[in-house]
Amino acid sequence: MSNIFNKHPHEVGETYFQHLIAAWKYSFNLFGLFVIALIHGVFPFVFKKTVSEKIIKMSEKLQKRN
Repeated sequence: MSNIFNKHPHEVGETYFQHLIAAWKYSFNLFGLFVIALIHGVFPFVFKKTVSEKIIKMSEKLQKRN
C-alpha cells in the first residue's frame, strides 16, 4: 500500500517536503494577490491588471508541472 502523503507529490516528481514548500509558496502568493484584489476593489484605479496577470502566469507555471 502506498503512502497517501507521498502519492501525489511523487506524481509531480517531488518529495513530500518539496511539494509542501511549493504549495506554501503558492499559498503565500495567492494571499498576497487576495490583499491586492481587496485594495483594487476599493481603489479601482490601482493594480488594474496585477492580479489577473499574476494568476495567468501562475496557471501557466502549474500546467508545466503536471
